[in-house]
Order: sequence, then structure tokens, then C-alpha cells
Amino acid sequence: MSDWPCGISTGCFYQTPILEALPRVRDGGFTLIEVCSFPAHLDYHDRDRVEAAAALMRDLGMEANSMHAPFAEHIDISSGDHGRRENAVRALCRASEAAAALGCRYLVLHPGPEQEGKPSPEEWYWRMRHAADSLNRVATRCRELGLILLLENMLPHLLFGHASDMLWLLGAIRETNVGTCLDTGHASLSGDLPTVVHKLSGHLRMLHANDNRGDWDDHLPPGEGHIDWPSLICQLLKWRFQGPLILELAGHGSPDEIMERARRAREFLGELSRRAEVECGT
Repeated sequence: MSDWPCGISTGCFYQTPILEALPRVRDGGFTLIEVCSFPAHLDYHDRDRVEAAAALMRDLGMEANSMHAPFAEHIDISSGDHGRRENAVRALCRASEAAAALGCRYLVLHPGPEQEGKPSPEEWYWRMRHAADSLNRVATRCRELGLILLLENMLPHLLFGHASDMLWLLGAIRETNVGTCLDTGHASLSGDLPTVVHKLSGHLRMLHANDNRGDWDDHLPPGEGHIDWPSLICQLLKWRFQGPLILELAGHGSPDEIMERARRAREFLGELSRRAEVECGT
């Protein structure tokens, strides 16, 4: 029997300060959240702001399932430049400290740089080695803080943009508090979606649930794009997935419209999972 909690990323309000966004999310019907680290939303370097957000979540009866670590072209844990790599590791460790202060269970991280292109085999290898070494250090800090580090599958045009790259990294990381977060939109655009749950089943801890129409990372609510959700839900049931589904949606429309679409998506996924338990024989 599936009992997947469904929450929402505050990234749909990434341009709104988190202290303004949290009441909108709670009044919209969601108490389980992933915290977005976009600077205009929450500056994870600002300890006072982080603690104020944590206090407001407690007052509102909200739970921070996870925090999405910052990602940008300059945050490159695979860089051949030692100084740049060190700066990236420091930024991610600082983010993990903010996640712990918010009471999160998970820190979700893009394991590769926001850089396009397919590297040569030689460059791919040394970048992966650098990334694995960096991730070990971030995972160690997460362990010290009581967090689980989750690697998220990336878009196909970026370095490390396929599930096979994540599996390589997981094999190279020494720490054991490391798993994966499946972004359904990214996997769909990569062509990985039909088999990705099987590939990641031993490591999969949560989903970023979003949809698209096959040509862009739209971050639509599930059910509004072209993803085959019944098939994906059957895969999750087959491999006994037990984590949360976090809606990661674009912030199009008014706050009321965003939250209404999120509620419809939650109902859509809930109905599909109930139907799949019968149709998939679980």
C-alpha cells in the first residue's frame, strides 16, 4: 500500500522572500516543503534569516523535508581549478548548515556543473573524480549535521546529465548517507524515465514531481504535460518506493493560481497511486 506524502518546493515563489511565501504555501494546503535556496527567497548565508524561517515554519505547523542546495555555473565541484572547487564545497557545506537549522532531513544537490556540452573521455573522468571527492566532503558535513545528501539527476544537455553518471558517482563516494532524488522532468527529457526507477531503486529516497511537453524543462504540474504518470507510478510501486513526492513547479500566475494547480496535481497523483495499486497488482 503506497502512502507517499506529497509536499511542494517553495521554488514556485523563488522571487518572494521566504517569510512571505511560507504563509501562502500553508494557506494553499501544504505543510510539507522543500526550501529553495535562491538568494532573493532565502539567503542561506544569513543565519538570522534562516532561523526566522525555521521559527515561522514551527509556528505554521510546517515541516521542511529538504532544502535544495544552490546551483550556478560558478558552483562547480568538478572543476579542474582547485580554488574554484574549494569555493563550491564551502558554499554547499554552508547550505547544509542552513538545511540543518531549518530542520530538514535531506539536502538535494545537482552533482554536476551548470555547464553544457559533452566532455572528452579524459575530461569526463577527471571531472567525475573531482566531483566524487568534493561530494565526499559535503556528505561528511551532512552526516555531522544529521542530514542525508541526495544527488539529483540533471538535464541531458548538462555534464553528468544521465542516470548512469549518478550511479558512477554513488559507487565512488565513500560516505553512506547519500542517496538520490529523481527529477521526473529531467529524466523525461533525458530519455531515462522508462527505466530510471529500476536503475536508482536501491538509492531512491524522494521525487521532484513535475511535468513537461518533451521539449523544455517546463516544471508543469503532473498531469499537464506528456509524462506517462501511470507507468511511472507502477514502477515506484513495483520497486517499493517509500519516500515523499515533492512538487517542483514553475511560478506562473498568481499565488492562488499556483497553489490551486499544486492541489490539483496532488489529487491527480493520489488518484493514480490508488488506481495503480489495483491495476499493477501491488
